[in-house]
This record gives sequence, structure tokens and C-alpha cells, in this order.
Amino acid sequence: MRPDGPRDPVTGPDSGPETPFPLKLNGKVVKGFGRGSKELGIPTANIPIAGLTVGGHEDVESGVYYGWAGLNISADGSRTGNRGTVYAMVMSIGWNPFYKNTVRSVEVHILHRFPRDFYGAHMNLLVLGFIRPEYDYVDKESLIEDIRTDMRVAERSLERETYAKFRGQRYLMEFGEEGGHGGEVAS
Repeated sequence: MRPDGPRDPVTGPDSGPETPFPLKLNGKVVKGFGRGSKELGIPTANIPIAGLTVGGHEDVESGVYYGWAGLNISADGSRTGNRGTVYAMVMSIGWNPFYKNTVRSVEVHILHRFPRDFYGAHMNLLVLGFIRPEYDYVDKESLIEDIRTDMRVAERSLERETYAKFRGQRYLMEFGEEGGHGGEVAS
């Protein structure tokens, strides 16, 4: 259950990310459970959970994180080839207890509205901080309210110069011949 009371408007130290951040993950966008857009009104771009294991991050705490996402598509949804476009993101790593999932997932919400799905696009993630642990919810409305708060916390946290500067990282914007970093997932 989530705690009562107001949440902090930002997270992470003002001086910038601290160990273990930043974390790098990447993978092709795959179809998820189909709940983000349809049921919650909050579309997600999912990457295979194998990214956590391959990158040595299988012990990452389940919860909500924030950072930057590089996609090899533009704001209008067209493919950009080997160059990426960078967007703010908030992501969930976990079991989604409200839905009683039996599989851990990596679900990324890009803080931009795209005109269409982009399954198969490649996504490079630079995770800069932790927002909160994973909670179970008594109803869907409470879950949606917390996700919307997470989005605002991520946006405000990334506006700080010590986090905004990571948006320009080459890792986020460059994609190899296959669209990614050749399997690189390590931090």
C-alpha cells in the first residue's frame, strides 16, 4: 500500500546522480501487457526484462525510476536510422502488484505523445534516479494518480542542470547498424 501524505516534488540530490546511477539499459521496444494505453491512458514502451540480467542489474530494486530515453524515431514517429531523439522518461521495473503479474517487467513511459506505436524501434535508456518503491493499490484511480505524480516528479527532477546535462550523452543518440548498441546494456 502506498503511504498517505504529500510526495516530494523532486527526487535525487541537487548535486546530480549518485551511485549506482546512471544505469544504462537498451533494447528493442516490444509489446507489453497492453494496459498502459488502453486501460490507464498512459502508454508505455517496454523493453525485454533480459536487459536487467544482461547488464548486471538483476538486483535493481523494483520501483519507479526516471531519466532520459533515446529512440531511433523522431517526434512524429518516423524512423531516424542511426541517430536518435532524446526524451524525458519515467519507468517502472517490477511485478506490478495491482495486476498480480507473475513476470517482472521494464515499462517506460516517454514524456512525449507519439502519433502511433513504435514496436521494433530501439531505445537506449539512461536511468538517473529512483522515485519510489513499487506499491499495490486499492483501485485503478489511485494507481493512475500516482503514475501522473511520478511523471511530474521526473520532469521537475530532470530540469535541474546536474540531470539535464545527461540529455546530451552520445550513448542516448547513437544506434548501430542493427539500431542499438550491439547488445550493450551494462552501466
